[in-house]
Amino acid sequence: MARSLVLSLDGQEFPVSLSKIDREKLYGELEIEAFDEKGNEATLKVLAADGKTLIDKGGTALTIVTEEGTSISRSELAAVDPDGEPIESVPSSFGQTNVLHSASTEDYLSQTVKSIYLIEPADGTDLDFLQSHLDSEKIYTFPFSYRGGVEFDSAYVIGADNNAFMIVGKPSTFQFVRLNQAATLDTVEEEEISADDIDFDLL
Repeated sequence: MARSLVLSLDGQEFPVSLSKIDREKLYGELEIEAFDEKGNEATLKVLAADGKTLIDKGGTALTIVTEEGTSISRSELAAVDPDGEPIESVPSSFGQTNVLHSASTEDYLSQTVKSIYLIEPADGTDLDFLQSHLDSEKIYTFPFSYRGGVEFDSAYVIGADNNAFMIVGKPSTFQFVRLNQAATLDTVEEEEISADDIDFDLL
């Protein structure tokens, strides 16, 4: 059963469930099957470094090693900043109440989208209060982390016509230029090339 996410708006709390929307759900899924000349299904194998040995599926694994080549477990790793100081981890958003704050259209459109979720009622919750705000073209945001980690993503709640969505992403670093705004490009002076400098035998 999917975990419920608790949202809070104007002091009212309501648990919701999330259904991820991916390309397969929107456009369908395509599988490609390969067979040899005898009709046997082809399988993917890995060629070892010796150039001769074929390794079957499940015959390889990833591990984390130290600079000395010693294998260590992921639980022994710790996140640090560029100065080597430990980074405090953030909790999962599913274990707390997430307060919605008003956001602008510009903030929302400045996101690099990672995931899209359909918001649905959980435990018989009535979402009419939230939906009424979304139908009036309001956008809300809150910090979101699915499993917890070193930092939050930005989650935006939008919707209309009895549909609510959560858009998860990161603020992009693009700088937008308006239609009537001139952009300046860094130019590098180039040496003028005469026709005598061109070797037409290379063309």
